[in-house]
Amino acid sequence: MRILVLGAGKMGAFFADALCMQHEVALFDINPEKLRFVFNTIRMTDPEEIRAFDPELVINAATVKYTIDAFHMILPYIGANCILSDIASVKTGLPEFYAQAGHPFVSTHPMFGPTFANLSDLSTQYTIIISESDHLGKVFFRDFYRHLRLNIFEYTFKEHDETIAYSLSIPFVSTLVFTGVMKPQEAPGTTFKKHMAIARGLLSEDDYLLSEILFNPHTPDQVEKICEQMERLLGIIKNRDTEALKKYLHESRKNIEA
Repeated sequence: MRILVLGAGKMGAFFADALCMQHEVALFDINPEKLRFVFNTIRMTDPEEIRAFDPELVINAATVKYTIDAFHMILPYIGANCILSDIASVKTGLPEFYAQAGHPFVSTHPMFGPTFANLSDLSTQYTIIISESDHLGKVFFRDFYRHLRLNIFEYTFKEHDETIAYSLSIPFVSTLVFTGVMKPQEAPGTTFKKHMAIARGLLSEDDYLLSEILFNPHTPDQVEKICEQMERLLGIIKNRDTEALKKYLHESRKNIEA
């Protein structure tokens, strides 16, 4: 299959590398510097090159701020039957775009990133395929993600947004609270260093991505739950209530057993 990957960032480069041995892959980016170390892949910086390549599938790995803009840029250069796909962690505006684009589409969300995941072994990582996607697109990505040994789930666009509000907004907010009260430590403990590594990884992400996840309409409910737990824990600590703390710790351990 002829596959065009849009965006030579971390995820775009990963997809190009993972696909280039089984497919004819082209990687497009307007910044030629990002294409310097591409392996077994056609490099493109001019949209006109896309027309000659005639992709059968486009994988949009542009940053979430530019996902829809990147689609609009390449639409004049692809055939009517070309499948459009995105891997965006925020799906805002994408259902509406696909509805009017006039192309078959498949939307997925690999629930991992190069910052933290061990890309040589993804068997403990997860990915979501959007159920409204076209059949052939879903078949392709299901086979590809199985090859990567990812754990695959299928959600609707709405279910995806609800899941992301829980699985991303809670750790994002918790990490931001940590950085908000953090002071430099000359001799940090192991737990502190682990939190710092997570915080640095999170804050290396694009500001637009962070804001879109935090501004997800389902996020406020999750943040309110964090506030409720903080108030409960603060009360236990202030009252030095040993029995209440034992109960809280027991509940916390039960929550992570699954």
